[in-house]
Amino acid sequence: MRQIWVFAAAAAMVSSAACAADKFTVSSTSIPKDNKLTNTQVFNGFGCKGENKSPALAWKGAPTGTKSFAVTVYDPDAPTGSGWWHWTVFNIPPGVTSLPEGAGAGAGLPAGAVQGRTEFGSAGFGGACPPAGDKPHRYIFKVFALKTDKIELDSNASGALVGFMLNANKLATASYTARYGR
Repeated sequence: MRQIWVFAAAAAMVSSAACAADKFTVSSTSIPKDNKLTNTQVFNGFGCKGENKSPALAWKGAPTGTKSFAVTVYDPDAPTGSGWWHWTVFNIPPGVTSLPEGAGAGAGLPAGAVQGRTEFGSAGFGGACPPAGDKPHRYIFKVFALKTDKIELDSNASGALVGFMLNANKLATASYTARYGR
């Protein structure tokens, strides 16, 4: 009988953890319901002529113990062999649950938040700009709930380094995938 109780308790804990993780979500009012990025989120350069504005993002259901948040935007389909980092922003205070449209230009970021360097070579948001004629690329907007209040990096940190630190300190993640092709 004791074995059945231990198994049931373990199953309940796993189920409870899975449900808690399922509640952490991210959404955007800037991206249409068909999940296709608009010209607003397209880079202005590299042959693309967009507005280069980060979309509005909102998240909810972070796990207990979250001490800060981070947001990344990554294109795994970029023809580089290693993908393309379009945005990293970290050290977002735990009471913040959204970023306004255009926050990637610096306006609207909460005090203390840091933007890392994109593959375009500078800190801030770098919009979609896949090669012309390529299949539509996936842009993964991911919010990390972190167990630390601060990632000790600055605006020169690469996406890969920021990603390493976020994965080492994550409690949970929520993601939203949009597409864009030209």
